[in-house]
Amino acid sequence: MTSTPPPLYSVSTLNSAASDLKHALTEATTPIAAAEKPLHTKHLNVENPVPVNVFNYTGAVFDDDEEYEFAEFLPSFPEITLPPLAPTPFTDRGLFASPDKATLYAEIAEQGGKAVHQTPALGVEIRGVKLQKLSKAALDDLALLVAERGIVVFRKQTDLTIEEQLAVGAHWGPLHLHATTGVPRREGLEHVHVVYADKGARPDPTAFAKVELFHSDVTYELQPPGPTLLRNLVTPDLGGDTLFSSGAAVFSSFSPHYQRYLESLSAVHSGHEQARGARGAGQHVRREPIETIHPVVRVCPSTGIKSVFVNAGFTRRIVGVPKAESDHVLRFLHEQFAVNHDFAWRVKWEKDDVAIWDNRTVNHSALFDFWPERRHAVRVTPSAEQPESVAAYEARTGTKAKDWLEQRYKSLGVAKPVLDSGVGKKERGFKD
Repeated sequence: MTSTPPPLYSVSTLNSAASDLKHALTEATTPIAAAEKPLHTKHLNVENPVPVNVFNYTGAVFDDDEEYEFAEFLPSFPEITLPPLAPTPFTDRGLFASPDKATLYAEIAEQGGKAVHQTPALGVEIRGVKLQKLSKAALDDLALLVAERGIVVFRKQTDLTIEEQLAVGAHWGPLHLHATTGVPRREGLEHVHVVYADKGARPDPTAFAKVELFHSDVTYELQPPGPTLLRNLVTPDLGGDTLFSSGAAVFSSFSPHYQRYLESLSAVHSGHEQARGARGAGQHVRREPIETIHPVVRVCPSTGIKSVFVNAGFTRRIVGVPKAESDHVLRFLHEQFAVNHDFAWRVKWEKDDVAIWDNRTVNHSALFDFWPERRHAVRVTPSAEQPESVAAYEARTGTKAKDWLEQRYKSLGVAKPVLDSGVGKKERGFKD
């Protein structure tokens, strides 16, 4: 991170920033005969419901649904080849926010809106505010709020266009191009990730245990995402909620001894399994998969808070320890995200909601309990910094990284409790 503000990203600069993409598109496409379909009309067509791997997020698309309101955002799978992602300069926009986020809260008030915290660990719900009307200074404040609270949901963003959603994301960082999942049929939206499932595909409970579905997006990248924007276009009448769980709260729940151990570890994050799953589903892999080593505990640059950074989707093994130890530690950490409900917020979607979560500090899991109804959303995913370990952060900044729970108790005027010895404890009672 630098002390000089970086150039602001904008949609107007996306074309120059994506020159490699344009080159890849040129190389991969040939003149299309009049009788052929354009590049982005290739999509899945499943006549009968079949079990699908929900971790791929894309179910079936039906050709006979010509009247569908969001047909241009149905998923397609262009057969192009993208070059490897190169390191990209990045500065967290939250570093330029006011600690009290005065500009953001002032603009929320000016629009007649309201922001309400949801749980002690994470979550803010904002109503009555148009996201696209926030100033760049307010978006910097919002980046800090998302880093602090993990996830912020803007309700009823009815007028938000996909271009405006891209503009907000591009303010926070260079937009990620996904290697496997669907992009909208409408051309020129290759930076948009489509989340889609309908009656043509039902979840396969034999594919994953529920604990394995908690993840952070594309953590195998050298620079995984930061604040990420998902807008729900169609929501089921019942079900389809998403669970968000705080890695900062998970880390704070451990003993100092275990925290120091985890801080010393790094883990391998792999994109190979996701690529194999896409190929198995008959989809083209647009960029070859990679493996990357990241610290098990990373520090958010704008808050200085330590957070567990592993997930069952992409974290494969801990470096430099026996496999039995690696499996044990990772299984335990994955379970902490899933079973600690006081670290979580369950978001019930409304149509046109936009959720903005920090992929650096929270894991999430969509619930696939809504089949055979339809769920359709579009995601914009800014890349962030290369994950920084506690030791690296403290060496770079000269400041001590923070424990989330210690900071919370400090704000309440009390000290973080110390675990006792357990000697002489009375028999536990249980109140139902």
